[in-house]
Amino acid sequence: MVIALVILVVLVVVLAVIAAVQFYAHRVRSANLKHIQNQLNSIITEGTNEKLLVFTSDQALIPVLIEMNRLLEHNQQRAADFMKMEQAMRKMISNISHDLKTPLTVVLGYLETLDLHPDISEEERKALQGKVYAKANEVLELIHKFFDLARLESGDKRIELSPVDINEVSRKNILAFYDTLTAKGFEVLIEIPDNPLLVWGNEEALERILNNLISNAIQHGGEGKTLGLTLRADDDFVYMEVWDRGKGISELHQERVFERMYTLEDSRNKFFQGSGLGLTITKRLVEAQEGVIRIHSKPYEKTVFTVQLKRLSFSK
Repeated sequence: MVIALVILVVLVVVLAVIAAVQFYAHRVRSANLKHIQNQLNSIITEGTNEKLLVFTSDQALIPVLIEMNRLLEHNQQRAADFMKMEQAMRKMISNISHDLKTPLTVVLGYLETLDLHPDISEEERKALQGKVYAKANEVLELIHKFFDLARLESGDKRIELSPVDINEVSRKNILAFYDTLTAKGFEVLIEIPDNPLLVWGNEEALERILNNLISNAIQHGGEGKTLGLTLRADDDFVYMEVWDRGKGISELHQERVFERMYTLEDSRNKFFQGSGLGLTITKRLVEAQEGVIRIHSKPYEKTVFTVQLKRLSFSK
């Protein structure tokens, strides 16, 4: 009888201890959950980039906290990306408005001159009409760039890929600029291997990429009076390099020159100070061909844009 009573007392004590432990654990978990709730409320209300900090030995809460922090980080990154995109759009609108306003103002000035001075000579009239035509083309080119970029980024402009002989594309495009280069006194250095290199790409897009990069080197890297086009390859990729020895681009800006609407206050040339569309379109065209474009610049030594594309083997 005594033994039974002792056993009963022990059981009661054990159950009481278990109940107390469970009650304490419940209170601790409730306190942790309340703390988590308050932290979440503060982070969401104040829009901070903080994470949840709860020190607990509760093995069930630890993975929940980890996943909640991942979710917070994801949402914070989305918010940062959205703010960055919004700022880029505002700058885009400002830049395009400015770039449209300037030539249109000039056009209106020429037209006003023609209207107010009907007695000007035929030679002067033709000269003014030619300037109006040139400025109108500037506006049209900017509009085309804007819509091209919009179509590339929305996916509406499909780039069909197929095997392309990059040697032939390179020769044809540098030849199209040769007279301009020689007239401006450029030294032209071309390195295109004799053996044909086949890439996975789009001939029209490749021609536009080369056109953009060569034009940029002529117009804005002209201080060095040198332009180069180099084609090289390894087992997996073909590398197309367009380079010059002009003023170059500072290291601070090299990682950002391809960003949409990014412009430089102290850039090496007007190309980067305009709407900020040219290099972005070039990058989108490269990426649409599953390629990569990079820049490396040392002022007055070498500024090189490198386009990397997948190499294909010629069928025997």
